[in-house]
Amino acid sequence: MTLRAQPKASHFIDGEFVEDEAGSVIESIYPATGEVIARLHAATPAIVEKAIASAKRAQPEWAAMSPTARGRILKRAADLIRERNRELSELETLDTGKPIQETIIADPTSGADSFEFFGGIAAAGLNGSYIPLGGDFAYTKRVPLGVCVGIGAWNYPQQIACWKGAPALAAGNAMVFKPSENTPLGALAIAEILHEAGLPKGLYNVIQGDRETGPLLVNHPDVAKVSLTGSVPTGRKVAAAAAGSLKHVTMELGGKSPLIVFEDADIDSAVGGAMLGNFYSTGQVCSNGTRVFVQRKIKAEFLKRLKARTEAIAIGDPMDEATQLGPMVSWAQRDKVLSYIAKGKAEGATLVTGGGIPNNVSGEGYYVQPTVFADVTDEMTIAREEIFGPVMCVLDFDDEAEVIARGNATEFGLSAGVFTSDLTRGHRVVDQLEAGTLWINTYNLCPVEIPFGGSKQSGFGRENSLAALEHYSELKTVYVGMGPVQAPY
Repeated sequence: MTLRAQPKASHFIDGEFVEDEAGSVIESIYPATGEVIARLHAATPAIVEKAIASAKRAQPEWAAMSPTARGRILKRAADLIRERNRELSELETLDTGKPIQETIIADPTSGADSFEFFGGIAAAGLNGSYIPLGGDFAYTKRVPLGVCVGIGAWNYPQQIACWKGAPALAAGNAMVFKPSENTPLGALAIAEILHEAGLPKGLYNVIQGDRETGPLLVNHPDVAKVSLTGSVPTGRKVAAAAAGSLKHVTMELGGKSPLIVFEDADIDSAVGGAMLGNFYSTGQVCSNGTRVFVQRKIKAEFLKRLKARTEAIAIGDPMDEATQLGPMVSWAQRDKVLSYIAKGKAEGATLVTGGGIPNNVSGEGYYVQPTVFADVTDEMTIAREEIFGPVMCVLDFDDEAEVIARGNATEFGLSAGVFTSDLTRGHRVVDQLEAGTLWINTYNLCPVEIPFGGSKQSGFGRENSLAALEHYSELKTVYVGMGPVQAPY
């Protein structure tokens, strides 16, 4: 098979590509065809040690630079990412199977936004405060944590590499980033660009690995913080391991988010929001509003329009700019999604459209039709568990108090959305929904300027915005005595 995306080496450490063939083989597979496009090696313990040692050595000098000087390098990296958006987007499509029409506007560009934003606010965002105490005074300052570990997911590999790297670097930290073994390629490209932009060696290292590599990073005594994007079960394990040595943690985990459509909503906008919240990235988005609650009076019209628009989605070759929906990331994820579709049918949900494999694509690809179930009830498996695929569950409701209670009846708390023409009600409802990131009359928009993160079992800490800098730094307080010490002994 042709290796169309083979990187220079498996790892990027101390400013250069590094290989260690003693590590187990990781195959990068193009989800649209099943073709192996690159072969890499998982990090051995020696590679992990080399990466962390490199980060530990480089971090103090980086932290001693002014935030403005650090920001200048990050903004230069943002410019380079934008200049190479096409090639990075094609790499992201090969890595994930997401359509090029999506990656070219949502993946490298959002990473560039992150470096530009944090490069621009590094100085102002890290300011402390002056506290007058009569004759004495105190001041606070924000200081970096040290070596930070980022563990990425496979749905947005380049974006996550940037969302974690930009605030960590802006705050004066070094980072060791481990991408998902399903999507190992994008983070290496980001690391190379950062180095080209002038980032000193050792500050952003990328190592490949699997479930055996993560614990080596999380448990390492020289690591001060762990930031994970992943599933809730993985998050529990990583948080528990980090707690053993009291490491700082950010957990951006999964969800089963409610999207509530009231009878006064603009139906076309609500249908569009529901589709973006279920089918974008082939449904592989943690914040998706996969429980779509539709007020009973408009249910029939909502489903009619939803069915027509869903069946018009263009499914096909992700490299074709006309394609709107690509394959799942892996064969295992495809089978998982199909098993949930089977459970939905078996438990009595009404299949409105989809429910199988498209007939216009390669049998080797990991495709699933965009699927809509209606008449879903709260106790059904598809309404309770995160599917992480293009499967929308439509549930009926009658009144506001009822839907709020049902929307909150889950262990998850990542996101939620409300569609209504009554903005007073919109604000009232989102105020009662138990979630970290919410939308009114739109869905799944996550610009870098706003915090993103969850509550309950969906995690803690925040990505993006000024809030992220707080999670990659800690407050140091200094009391200054201006007179002689008065002691009773």
